[in-house]
Amino acid sequence: MRRKASLVLLACAVFCAALSPLLRWYAFPRLARIPANQYQDMVLTARNATLLDYGTMRARKVPEVTIVQTLKGDVRAAKRIERTAGRPVVVWDSLSYVQGPDGKMVSRVPERYIFDAHSQDPVHATGESVDGDPVKRDGIEFKWPFLTRKRDYEYFDAQTRTTSPIHYEGTRTFRGVRVYYFEQTIPWTKVPFPKTMPVQGITPESVARTGTTRWYTTIRRFWVEPVTGAPVYGEEIHREELRGGTLLGGRAKVTAFAGHVKMREDYIEHTVALVKHNRTLVLMLTSYLPRGSLALGIVLLALSLWLEARTRRPRDATPTPTDEPDPVGA
Repeated sequence: MRRKASLVLLACAVFCAALSPLLRWYAFPRLARIPANQYQDMVLTARNATLLDYGTMRARKVPEVTIVQTLKGDVRAAKRIERTAGRPVVVWDSLSYVQGPDGKMVSRVPERYIFDAHSQDPVHATGESVDGDPVKRDGIEFKWPFLTRKRDYEYFDAQTRTTSPIHYEGTRTFRGVRVYYFEQTIPWTKVPFPKTMPVQGITPESVARTGTTRWYTTIRRFWVEPVTGAPVYGEEIHREELRGGTLLGGRAKVTAFAGHVKMREDYIEHTVALVKHNRTLVLMLTSYLPRGSLALGIVLLALSLWLEARTRRPRDATPTPTDEPDPVGA
């Protein structure tokens, strides 16, 4: 019975040892994926910002500018692209909606972002766009890959339609979560006007005919939880200017928007709680289950060897009675 038990334990030990790398290198890439039907929104604010009054074409201080960002997964488009891409794909329709303190629209810029569900690498397919303009992204946007590393990443900037490095600047703690801090600076760059303008009747084409151009710069900051690759907090020091042309009445430039854009407090709390939950799920596949399976395999192997040794141990020899000499007859 001991020998049979040791063989069963040995088989279980081999199974657990084999399961450990399978969980990490086979199951993890197939199970840790961004859901194709994900929907999320986020509200950011810039207090005491500078905003252009298009009625007077003068910049003025306003108490608050609100930016609402939404991400909505297009499941049908993702399945269609997967058939030709040969890998799981997520299609996000994003909208960045900016409104002034009076609730009126300042700008409205839609995006379609197509990327690999596990690695977050961009997938180039028909429909990839920013504000209706076709683009070919290089680098990440919105989210870092699972198991983010301490290095610089290429990050896509939707305003300039270009990719440039976003730099790893160190490890920090944010609201009790260990995070990697990344920062990117976009220098002053000429960018297109949004297709949807805040004043009815004014179009990007009509503004272009005046000779006025739009310029933009920003310092972009993210605090990223490295296991999930999800930003728990982000902010931008954002500036836009209109330069030259007859629209400005002889002035060289005027500020269109300037402000320190930050996540609203309620969305910070929600994001931190969600990331903590998802972090545990990812760690189950990358650390807890693989290491636990390997440790259990080692314990079962040791127990199997112990039982086998007990089985093969020779039994104590039974002492044989010694022959006594016959009594000497008298």
